[in-house]
Amino acid sequence: MTGTQAPSERIAPQRLFAFLIMVFGMFMSILDIQIVSASLTDIQAGLSASSTEVSWVQTAYLIAEVIAIPLSGFLSRALGTRLLFAISAFGFTVSSFLCGFASSIEQMIVWRALQGFLGAGMIPTVFASAYTVFPRSKFHIVGPIIGLVATLAPTIGPTVGGYITDMMSWHWLFFINIVPGIGITVGVLALVDFDRPDFALLERFDWWGLLFMGGFLGSLEYVLEEGPQYEWLQDTSVAIFAWVCALSAIAFFWRVLAAEEPIVDIRAFTNRNFGIGCLISFCIGIGLYGLTYIYPRYLAEVRGYSALMIGETMFVSGVTMFLMAPVVGRLMLKFDMRYIIAAGLIIFALGAFQMTWITRDYDFYELLLPQILRGIGMMMAMVPTNNIALGTLPPDRVKNASGLFNLTRNLGGAVGLAIINQVLNDRTDLHISRLHDRVTWGNTTATETLNMLTQRMQGMGDATLMALKQLSQIVHRQAVVMGYGDAFFMLTLFYIGLSAMVLLLNKPSATAAGGAAH
Repeated sequence: MTGTQAPSERIAPQRLFAFLIMVFGMFMSILDIQIVSASLTDIQAGLSASSTEVSWVQTAYLIAEVIAIPLSGFLSRALGTRLLFAISAFGFTVSSFLCGFASSIEQMIVWRALQGFLGAGMIPTVFASAYTVFPRSKFHIVGPIIGLVATLAPTIGPTVGGYITDMMSWHWLFFINIVPGIGITVGVLALVDFDRPDFALLERFDWWGLLFMGGFLGSLEYVLEEGPQYEWLQDTSVAIFAWVCALSAIAFFWRVLAAEEPIVDIRAFTNRNFGIGCLISFCIGIGLYGLTYIYPRYLAEVRGYSALMIGETMFVSGVTMFLMAPVVGRLMLKFDMRYIIAAGLIIFALGAFQMTWITRDYDFYELLLPQILRGIGMMMAMVPTNNIALGTLPPDRVKNASGLFNLTRNLGGAVGLAIINQVLNDRTDLHISRLHDRVTWGNTTATETLNMLTQRMQGMGDATLMALKQLSQIVHRQAVVMGYGDAFFMLTLFYIGLSAMVLLLNKPSATAAGGAAH
């Protein structure tokens, strides 16, 4: 009963409201990674950019965000949650405004990088607040809230972006952030009182550490983003950035271990549950961002869907995640969180396995069950992993650890996209080669198909040549679809194997799981 509850076990309404405002800010920041993905062709046309240039609208945001996320732990201690979040929200809002008014691709890339860098501070700050402000007995409530946002935002990004571009124009992908951004900035300044700043820390800010970290994470993101399409180290720019990444990584790890006040405290990894939790989070990021990429790509490339149609198809996973959030909260009270994570990973693997039989006719209803399984599995894996990794740490270490934890998920996404792109390219080439070997004059089906196409093309010029071209397109499309099936099969095996990793976790206490404190 509420009357008999200890004051420390109750969530003050003002704090809860302030926290929810921050959660909405985090939602906007994560959403903006993927909100442009279904609308890149519109942005490309609007800014007269090439396909290579327009991909940097997403890449610039990701690189800047990856550098800023681990920095947030230090800044949160120095500036305090209130000031850091308000600066991040305000900066994110201003840069969104500038993105909407960008008149060239160069301007857009600069403003997107600024938007990613400033907005990134909101993500780990919310995670840290969830696990330091609220009593541990309430983690089963706040855990699903942040878990839902972290998984839902990238999943529905293409949906939201598709609707906005279809109804208005691509400029509104950015303008839509302005009013909520101002509201979040004002709300945080007025209501957040979670901690006190320690401005003296700023005098010991490690600029060398920031430089090395930027070189390491920024060039790593570049290599992972550009590598698959440019044959990795065979491309000069990718090779140069790979060297920058390696040298910066050595300098960065030396610096964080030697500096008196390191820019990132990596000693949090000595906590077993945090270290294993980060590894699981990294692997979850592969599936979270990988499938948010692979489904729209299939629907656009093979099915020829518009941005809006892709969004409507992808919405299923988002709805499933939303409905699963309170269910996962209840499960965490009743079962060992390690088993919930393992079950989630296996369910996610089942969803991917359903897609290994993919054909070029797979439509909304064929994708329905795999997307529902994906949504259930992702929520069951993500929320308890957050709790085990951050909820078992001492409160004074959570701010630094939160930046590292969120970084692992984003890096997982970058690695996942690179691997999936490589698999799709390699397996498609292999299947094209195999199919071409089989499509010969001795193959009855191929000959009949060619004759049928030739008859259909009669009176339209060189019917035989046109029929051969169309047959080649059919073979190529079939090879592409088979490549998607192989990518899904790879993800199936990966996540079944990953489910065994929960055995390495120590059993969390009842309070960390959100159980009643005794």
